[in-house]
Amino acid sequence: MGASDFSRLPHIGESLLRKEDYRFLTGAGQYTDDVVLAAQSHAVFVRSPHAHARIERIRTDAARAAPGVLGVFTGADVAADKVNGLPCGWLITSTNGAPMKEPPHPILAQGKVRYVGDHVALVVAQTQQQARDAAELVEVDYEALPAVVHVADAAAGTTGAVAGAALHDIAPDNHCFKWAIGDRTAVDAAFADAAHVTRLDLLNNRLIPNAIEPRAVIASYQRANDEYTLYVSNQNPHVERLLMTAFVLGLPEHKVRVIAPDVGGGFGSKIFLYAEDVCLTWAAKKLQRNIKWVADRSESFLCDAHGRDHSSHAEMALDEEGRFLALRVHTDANLGAYLSTFASAVPTILYATLLAGPYRTPLVHVEVDAWFTNTAPVDAYRGAGRPEATYLLERLVSRCAWEMGLEQDELRKRNFITSFPYQTPVALQYDIGDYPACMAQAQQLADVAGFAARRAASTAKGLLRGIGYSSYIEACGIAPSNIAGALGARAGLFECGEVRVHPTGSVTVFTGSHSHGQGHETTFAQVVAARLGIAVESVDIVHGDTGRVPFGMGTYGSRSISVGGAAIMKALDKIETKAKKIAAHLMEASDADIDFANGEFSVRGTDKKIPFAQVALTAYVPHNYPLDKLEPGLNETAFYDPTNFTFPAGTYICEVEIDPATGATRVDRFTAVDDFGTIINPMIVEGQVHGGVAQGIGQALMENCVYDRETGQLLTGSFMDYAMPRADDFPDFKLGHVCTPCTHNSLGTKGCGEAGAIGSPPAVINAVLDALRPLGVRDFDMPATPHRVWQAIQQANPSAKT
Repeated sequence: MGASDFSRLPHIGESLLRKEDYRFLTGAGQYTDDVVLAAQSHAVFVRSPHAHARIERIRTDAARAAPGVLGVFTGADVAADKVNGLPCGWLITSTNGAPMKEPPHPILAQGKVRYVGDHVALVVAQTQQQARDAAELVEVDYEALPAVVHVADAAAGTTGAVAGAALHDIAPDNHCFKWAIGDRTAVDAAFADAAHVTRLDLLNNRLIPNAIEPRAVIASYQRANDEYTLYVSNQNPHVERLLMTAFVLGLPEHKVRVIAPDVGGGFGSKIFLYAEDVCLTWAAKKLQRNIKWVADRSESFLCDAHGRDHSSHAEMALDEEGRFLALRVHTDANLGAYLSTFASAVPTILYATLLAGPYRTPLVHVEVDAWFTNTAPVDAYRGAGRPEATYLLERLVSRCAWEMGLEQDELRKRNFITSFPYQTPVALQYDIGDYPACMAQAQQLADVAGFAARRAASTAKGLLRGIGYSSYIEACGIAPSNIAGALGARAGLFECGEVRVHPTGSVTVFTGSHSHGQGHETTFAQVVAARLGIAVESVDIVHGDTGRVPFGMGTYGSRSISVGGAAIMKALDKIETKAKKIAAHLMEASDADIDFANGEFSVRGTDKKIPFAQVALTAYVPHNYPLDKLEPGLNETAFYDPTNFTFPAGTYICEVEIDPATGATRVDRFTAVDDFGTIINPMIVEGQVHGGVAQGIGQALMENCVYDRETGQLLTGSFMDYAMPRADDFPDFKLGHVCTPCTHNSLGTKGCGEAGAIGSPPAVINAVLDALRPLGVRDFDMPATPHRVWQAIQQANPSAKT
């Protein structure tokens, strides 16, 4: 079945209410912390108060003797048991041909601590309070060392404030790798002949994910069969199990069951294998006890993988008419203290390959230097490299327009790609899109024609008004596995789906994708119901359990429907093929003459037909059945490995109003038009876009993770210091959709989960700068807090009214 046929099926494009919301809204959801096992004990981690220090001595006697304590473990115990460190899942090769530097990442610190919050000791006790009290009794002698926290300081080497701040022996200069893509010689030649060159330095601020549910782990060991069960708040339980068993603990994979029950948000931060997960699994066997750990919010701030944190210089070469000739970019990327699971892929494969954007830029060269710092590890956060690329490119494009005396939209229109497929100079080939249509619809919904009048009205009130554009493209459903492997991926990037038809015609689907807010139990059910012609209520979706789902790579990168859904479609193809053979036998016809539509099998050219439910029952009660040709049952499994990425795209337009006396910035209007290909459930898609836009505006205006430059202490370690956006920070969003179905999956879908967070930050900042340009403000870095905006006004115009 092709994408065009699929899009016309019943239930496709319907805004059905989410099936899963009943249990969430009535308190019947089950998150990891809701799981209570027999004889369950509790874990607390002793964490480093220093950003960088040698561990001279750890004294645990008092803690071991404390009431209720079952065990206290340190890095020495881990080393004695030959437990390996946490692995990185993507190998990057430097420009000199050498592999990236991969220092050990022990689950409990050995010899040194490398960021505030690093794991020093594990205390397990009968109750959580007993574990907390005992953890206070662990005494650690540290020799403090110089710390480096800013990526710019790391890039400066061993000079100044960071002298002697080498985190790892394998990387004495704190440099992990230098990576590049593109034709540098051709790019340099294009710049030499360019009529105009625009240059821009910018930072992409570090973010803390702050999922509503903190991370949680429960580990259990069954001595009778030497098996482990791990409940964990995680986005990809099969990957968690694979990394932990094969690379860290050396356990047989089939002896470990990982269950990720309901998960309260992830945004990428719950993709990774964390030290806590491994520590509890390891300790459960040593103590022969079930052990639970739930992060408090302070631990989440300190120890969840952070996002973004790039420092970049970008240059665009243009001809006399404003057409792009070449792009040149250098980025210093902060990796934090250790390589997290996919940390190395984010500033390289997922970032630089998107810097062509939706434009005909014939030449691009990108160079990335990645650095270790005394901060929490940095990894994928909603968008993972794509927001960083879009922010840089869209800020640069608007700057180009202003320097050349053009409107922001006009320069974009002159450079949009209009012919497909399109091969970019940075490896990707876009299969399809309609970027001018996204722009046109966005301008109409945003009432751009009325902007001048709105600006005049703001001026009359003593306020500044600006408009900002962002035209993004992203790559989703990372694939295919063989290409990703050649680029350094250490795992496959396929997905698995199993469709089990029951004798009564109801269906259970087992998917390797995982839902943590995306609505898979509804969307996937719509897909299956549409294909089989049954009620959506007759389809159940099972995910998040390695003991029930054959295999899977989880959910990230907006891959669920385009990869996980496509795997289910392949399994449904097999179901339909077998079911047609059964129907042909029942109606005494050739299976080549059987049609299937709207839940009925019919013999072409006759009035013979039977319902799907009858075929399902026959498969399990095979009294009248071709047993010599077919096995009983109706249960099929399929794996889907995409042939290419999918490429959602769109244009976002933001209007802001600024009070020049205080710097307070208000988002007055926000319009988002996206091309997600086929949309299964518009309501769910709109919810995903709303959430992404909220996070993007949060980054642009208020969110900012800050470490003290000298001590490495996290200064934004609570919601008192780390500003999160609230509902009254946003206007009503105006959303629109363009549809160019993906050409290489059977649903025509492209993915929608990250788009809002990708397109919104540059739209907001471009709007802020557009408002401030008349005052002489050319640039500043996110977030555009009132103080920063006010300060920019004062520096550009010292005589400005205060």
